[in-house]
Amino acid sequence: MNRFAGMVTAVSLIAAGALAEHTLTSSVSPSAMADTATGAPVAAAAAASDISAASAYDSLTEHAFAVASPSVVYINNVGVGSGSGVIYDSSGDIVTNAHVVAGGTKYTVTLSSGKVYPATVRGTDTADDLAVIHINASGLPAAHFAGANGFKVAQTVLAIGNPLDLQQSVTSGLISAINRTVQESNGAYLPNALQTSAPINPGNSGGALVNLDGTVVGIPTLEAVDAQNNNGGAAQGIGFAVPSTRVTDIARQIISSGKVAHTGRAFLGVGVGDSSQGQSPYGNGFGFGNQAPVAGALVNNVATGSPAAQAGVQQGDIITAANGHAVTSGDDLLVALANSKPGSTMKLTINRNGTTVTVSVKLGELPANQS
Repeated sequence: MNRFAGMVTAVSLIAAGALAEHTLTSSVSPSAMADTATGAPVAAAAAASDISAASAYDSLTEHAFAVASPSVVYINNVGVGSGSGVIYDSSGDIVTNAHVVAGGTKYTVTLSSGKVYPATVRGTDTADDLAVIHINASGLPAAHFAGANGFKVAQTVLAIGNPLDLQQSVTSGLISAINRTVQESNGAYLPNALQTSAPINPGNSGGALVNLDGTVVGIPTLEAVDAQNNNGGAAQGIGFAVPSTRVTDIARQIISSGKVAHTGRAFLGVGVGDSSQGQSPYGNGFGFGNQAPVAGALVNNVATGSPAAQAGVQQGDIITAANGHAVTSGDDLLVALANSKPGSTMKLTINRNGTTVTVSVKLGELPANQS
């Protein structure tokens, strides 16, 4: 603790020095400013300008945090883990990630004021990793959520949450990209995700990603993993958030009926793996025989009555293309589905026991609790 106190003191001294420099700069006489032979007055003016710009930026980020932080809560999934949430309305509804409340039976919510409430789960949507919980409270400071076109690449954002149980923590960064398709550890694919450089750590999940107006543009949900890191560590400066437009759509449905009636996500109805990882688990007769595996999405199962079943897709088929785009793995097919719409037609190229088969599937709508 003393070591950290020393660090704070050092920062304070640096800040004090900057303030002193600014004060001295401001006292330069007009005649000195006019004499630019040595260049010193010009340098002093530039330094003053830099300090002014930094102060203005600090004011913006401080304002954003002041506006948004009262709406960010700490969620304790008792005996399981913890995370963050964002107050959706003043009557006690709070939006968070589905994985924050998964596996639990008892929940508490701590407001920014420190007041603690018991909470209940209104409903979840594992396909989008979203959930709504409720506390018996009124007059809560509801967050403002950005609408369509309310966020842009290179926009400055703050991530507010409770990483590693450090409540009301804030980090800053940019919206690095929009419309990313990313996979969560439960296998669910999130379309249209926001990529951000604002550091996101365990406990930030379900919190707020806000712009400099304090408006919520997304709900942080996961950090990228660096495949080249032998320890499977997080990639630096690459996190993802569910966009605010998706959050409000799902939250409204859950609050209204306790469930999500319309996910707006395409549904094929197959369980797939990577055919190129080895021999078919079904033995010969599924396109392998004594030959090398065919690269594609191996259909492990077909849901009864699903769009795939109706179109004639069979267990053991290897899907090698979707709408003319090559499919070399199960992930490729899932990404294609994440970027498709219910009711649209997907043309699948299939290797079935060494023979090429083409089928057209009218995609259904993904159930909310099915990834």
